[in-house]
Amino acid sequence: MVSDRITRRLSAVNVQRVAVVKPTALGDVVQSLPVLGAIRARFPAARVSWVISDTLSELVAGHPALTDWISYRRRGGWSGWRQLLKELHDRQFDLVFDLQGLLRTGLMTVSTSAPVRIGLETAREGAGWACHGLLEDTGRQVPAFRRYWRVAEFLGQGHLAPTADIAVPTSDRGWADVTVRQLGGRVVALHAGARWMTKRWPLEHFAAVGAHAIHEHGAALVLVGSSDERLEAARLKELIVGQAPAGHIENLAGQTGLKKLAALLGAVDTLVTNDSGPMHLAAAMGTPVAAVFTCTSARRSGPAPGQHVLVETGVSCGGSYRKRCPHRGAKHMACLQNVSTLQVCQGLDRLLGDGRFMAERAVA
Repeated sequence: MVSDRITRRLSAVNVQRVAVVKPTALGDVVQSLPVLGAIRARFPAARVSWVISDTLSELVAGHPALTDWISYRRRGGWSGWRQLLKELHDRQFDLVFDLQGLLRTGLMTVSTSAPVRIGLETAREGAGWACHGLLEDTGRQVPAFRRYWRVAEFLGQGHLAPTADIAVPTSDRGWADVTVRQLGGRVVALHAGARWMTKRWPLEHFAAVGAHAIHEHGAALVLVGSSDERLEAARLKELIVGQAPAGHIENLAGQTGLKKLAALLGAVDTLVTNDSGPMHLAAAMGTPVAAVFTCTSARRSGPAPGQHVLVETGVSCGGSYRKRCPHRGAKHMACLQNVSTLQVCQGLDRLLGDGRFMAERAVA
């Protein structure tokens, strides 16, 4: 077996410096954070570094199992790229895990010249050649959270509880607690954004769910998202106000960094969202999510099992991971319309713990 061969190779090395190569994206980084605890448990005295995009480095800063991080600028130009590769080589890592598996991360991995370099079976664009082996049971059909946790199992630490351990500053937690307390009562967060068009459940549907939360649960709403999603969040607020004019709605899209967002998502009662980075962030903070899956699979891309409601489209091409819809006419983007507001409202009812579904009378 490949893992046996890598284990023998690893046993011949005195591991003092470990690197995790996982520059992007938000949801994937969040799901892979638990491996840090496993690495620290196996190599308690080692220096552990993370190669990560400068836009996400805030997320790993202060992690109790991490020594430092190496910032990667995707648009840093040739000079920045050459400097990064030199730094990775000069660090003299003993063990490297490439959890991204792309051409650029393969180059990062091989540039370390580490005596043990390990990847996952999802490696593509030739990234696998940079590694001495790819861990078994890490293919695309394996749920992402399980795929990353194979690193812990390989290191003999699979018995540990996988926790993200995001180091949220006390000041951010305090801000989030005050924000939620001022909203009063139950607070439901909504995130209507996603990087792919085929992941974006219509704003009108999110608005209906938000109005349902106000009317049936007396909930206040907080809208979250990146700075690129401000206009989308503003439009969503308008749509909700049109259906629930007396509702309390706070639009914080684009106003929080990653740590503040984590604190906020950890303080609300639940998050209604597309398959997105904030979905995984909320789950990592212990908050139940009601998530819509259209072009992606809830089993493969959803959070680890917990008190979540994951609603999937029923069309034949659902879970195809296509960034653009291949259909025309009536079938174009049918996956988005196939998930009804009734389904998501029922999921929200379940998460808010009323013991009954009020959605039938609230949603046509």
